[in-house]
Amino acid sequence: MRKKVIGIDCRLAGAKHAGIGRYIENLIRYCVKNEKFDWVLIFHDRQQAKEIFPKKPAGVRFVYAPVRHYSLKEQLVMPWILLKENLDLLHVPHFNVPWLYPKKTVVTIHDLLWHEQRGSAVTTLPGWQYWVKYLGYRLIVRQAVKKAKKIFVPTETAKITLRRYYPSSSPKVAVTPEGVEPAYFQKSSKKTKPEKILVYTGSLYPHKNVRLVIQAMALLPDFKLVLVSARSVFQKDIREYVAHHQLEKRIEFAGYLTDKELLKLYQKSYALVFPSLSEGFGLPGLEAMATGLPVIASDIPVFREVYHDAAAYFDPYSVAELVETVRTLEPSRTTLVKEGRGRAKKFSWQAMAEQTNKHYASVL
Repeated sequence: MRKKVIGIDCRLAGAKHAGIGRYIENLIRYCVKNEKFDWVLIFHDRQQAKEIFPKKPAGVRFVYAPVRHYSLKEQLVMPWILLKENLDLLHVPHFNVPWLYPKKTVVTIHDLLWHEQRGSAVTTLPGWQYWVKYLGYRLIVRQAVKKAKKIFVPTETAKITLRRYYPSSSPKVAVTPEGVEPAYFQKSSKKTKPEKILVYTGSLYPHKNVRLVIQAMALLPDFKLVLVSARSVFQKDIREYVAHHQLEKRIEFAGYLTDKELLKLYQKSYALVFPSLSEGFGLPGLEAMATGLPVIASDIPVFREVYHDAAAYFDPYSVAELVETVRTLEPSRTTLVKEGRGRAKKFSWQAMAEQTNKHYASVL
């Protein structure tokens, strides 16, 4: 009997695509271990495939599609590339499902951020271009949700949001929480007092609320802030904002860091600050917790769901409350480290992949 063939669109896999890239990378690494299916992984190019799989796994075929995501070409060309592979099921691990692809699909919706955050403040594009792309985005998401046999989301919070915009999607939604790489649980061989370094890891879009942390830094003169971001979007704006507050000497733009470099930074720092107004999951917080770095997070529903009592929370609209949380963290530090490590251990990429494979089987 022929094995069912599952295809996964991997063009956004890898660290340079931030949280979505990490999700896809771990999804495919763990899912393809299931030998009940044959696998077709669609990468942008050979280099991307090589970075994720230095050695190609058995039972896996690589296909290369150098087509830019979120583009018109993606919508016109990808269906034909995919149809050639004769897939029994296609998983598109983001909202950008090719409209014209006629066969069975499942999709991952990480969040509906751009449904809720829109307008000139959230883009670097000219107004006319932004609104054309935004209309395309809404149409593509609606079609993806309608067509999908299963919709994966990372949290119950994301499921509630999806249900609010697309009520009929509810029976198809499966919550598959993300995981933490085992390397992050590695303890430092040196027991040193943490330096007064606050770390922010993520993109610099307005909803990430990094400006509030910069304002807080003006009231925390003994602290340094390190901004870790693989993406350049909005970096110019944030650099100008830092310069406006005359904080260039105490705020470092670290750019992209490897897992090893990030682990080293976390192990010597005081806390991770995660000030977002909206998130789909919040993976950087769990990774920080795994290393033993306390997390100071905005008090929003998704962080309460993922971190429980393992983080120190603050009002994301209050600079004063963030400053107070940093200043009063020391007495609860040991407890937060212990709670954080325990919380992070509850999230596994292996478990996510096993759940996902079960859903593939049920759809097929």
